[in-house]
Amino acid sequence: MLNKRQYFLLLFLFSMVLSFSQEKKNDSTDIGLDKELVVIEEQAIERKPIDPLRPSKAAFYSAILPGAGQAYNKKYWKIPIVWGAIGTGIYFYVRNDKQFDRYRDAYKRRLAGFTDDEFSDADGNPLISDDGLIRAQQQFRRNKEISLLVTIGLYALNIIDANVDAHLLQFNVDENLSLSPHYQYNQMENSSDLGLTLNFKF
Repeated sequence: MLNKRQYFLLLFLFSMVLSFSQEKKNDSTDIGLDKELVVIEEQAIERKPIDPLRPSKAAFYSAILPGAGQAYNKKYWKIPIVWGAIGTGIYFYVRNDKQFDRYRDAYKRRLAGFTDDEFSDADGNPLISDDGLIRAQQQFRRNKEISLLVTIGLYALNIIDANVDAHLLQFNVDENLSLSPHYQYNQMENSSDLGLTLNFKF
């Protein structure tokens, strides 16, 4: 027959074994829950077909009619910008050309001996000297040439934009090729994990 001390010792050991097994059981259930949280469902990704001729088509359309390549790429908001830029260049070219013609015609009339050009008063006295007419012609000729170069540059930029935009529209940005930051709460260590995920699948 067991005395009281032995009885309490046995009871104490038995309770310790029960509590230890209970803790192990709780730990295993927690690990199972963590495993369930880690499961990732793979989604089927529908890939868009790549048209290798798309960039050249967009560039060709923009070469024929500025803004047509942007319309082909469905970037309609760029069309007014293209027309406005090229139209501004043409406007300044025409304006400088008209001014150049005015001063050139007046200078030619003076060389022919006439004094009734628009830069002379009613009595035939010149309001602008012959040297002034020559300098004005040089200035407007230079402005006209700059306007022409700027217009050609904007026209070329319109073609390049349509071509590059068509290339970028077909750039692979699906989940099979991605680099993204992630934040995760770690229940095992009771802390936060911050990292970078790189996905690269064939």
